[in-house]
Amino acid sequence: MFEKLVQIWKLPDLRNKILFVLGMLVVFRFAANIPLPGVNVANLRSFFQGNEIFGLLNIFSGGGLEQFSVVAMGVGPYITASIIFQLLVMIIPRLEALSKEGEYGRQKINQYTRYLTVPLAVLQSYGLIMLLKQSPKPILGSLDPWSMALMILTMTAGTIFLMWIGELISEKKIGNGVSLIIFAGIVASAPRVIQSLELLDATQMFNLALFAVISIVIIALVVVMTEGQRNIPVSYARQMHGSRMTGGVDTHLPIRVNQAGVIPIIFAISIILFPPTIAQFFLRAKTPELVAAAQAVISFFQNNIIYGVLYFLLVIGFTYFYTAVIFKPEQIAENLQKQGGFIPGIRPGNPTIEYLQSIVSRIILPGAIFLGFIAVLPLMLQDLTGLSALAVGGTSLLIVVSVVLETFKQIEAQLTMRDYEAFL
Repeated sequence: MFEKLVQIWKLPDLRNKILFVLGMLVVFRFAANIPLPGVNVANLRSFFQGNEIFGLLNIFSGGGLEQFSVVAMGVGPYITASIIFQLLVMIIPRLEALSKEGEYGRQKINQYTRYLTVPLAVLQSYGLIMLLKQSPKPILGSLDPWSMALMILTMTAGTIFLMWIGELISEKKIGNGVSLIIFAGIVASAPRVIQSLELLDATQMFNLALFAVISIVIIALVVVMTEGQRNIPVSYARQMHGSRMTGGVDTHLPIRVNQAGVIPIIFAISIILFPPTIAQFFLRAKTPELVAAAQAVISFFQNNIIYGVLYFLLVIGFTYFYTAVIFKPEQIAENLQKQGGFIPGIRPGNPTIEYLQSIVSRIILPGAIFLGFIAVLPLMLQDLTGLSALAVGGTSLLIVVSVVLETFKQIEAQLTMRDYEAFL
């Protein structure tokens, strides 16, 4: 490990890329600490502590939402736009054909994603402002139309600014830019968690030690499940191209255990927290029956057992759904047949499609259970250790481990490429 770090530092171009990425992350953290004028930060943090959906939004904003900074929306609208286009590519034939046109098609879809990010950022900014104005404790104060328009414009510009920074980072091929921005926001919250250790007394030290052991085990499990994959053997038949013989190669087709990433967790938390969030708006209604119904909905979802079971089941369901959206055995079987490849013992065409579907249906179950376990991990740790302030966010942990692994893989790939260049 130390030898690789020395090798990275000795390569000027790779060293400059890493320094550039670090510089962009510093710029992001600087912008995340510039609050919008007229915001009561103390009341805002109090509001965040009692609402988990805003805690999740704060993660994907890179920590800027908690400060209500100029980049309060973070890259959330861009992520939403990306998910929408991933689904649209599967539904609209024209976009599906465009996605198959190589680099040109990818750039066009990315361009459409940027266009969609702007109206989504405007809508989400307006919705967030309207929701915060309903808080019992004043957060934004009184806003005239001009101040609200200026605030929406600033938050939208902040999202576009972070989207631009993320693309600059991605161009350096040192990790994914959007993922690194989210990663930087999660890591930036670590000092606050460490500072909270000073408030613990001697009776909680055992719980703290237990928490540390569980965290290490969970991190190891996340690494194993993130890297886990099923390798399906693939052989390529020998073919004559002119006077040359090609093919005759044995390789494998990797199918990851966790193909959906954190997307099912995002979908599940959005759905399960939608009813109580809407119910909060009716607590001040003038109709007693409506107020009673709203309180019943909130009380129902505040039950940790009901909340945890529903959350777990929704994550499993969305894991199957999203995997079915992004994994297309028909396309894989078609590409294998075009390239002269086949799975040993399996005939090309429909038998290959059915075989791939059966493999995915078997390995997706442990991946779905793993994601469900990660989702309810904070509730389990709070009940087990009693340290609510130190409960490891499962989504945050999954993001951090995934980003670190992806970044190191890209750096190692660049080192390997330079070794081959030196050999040639």
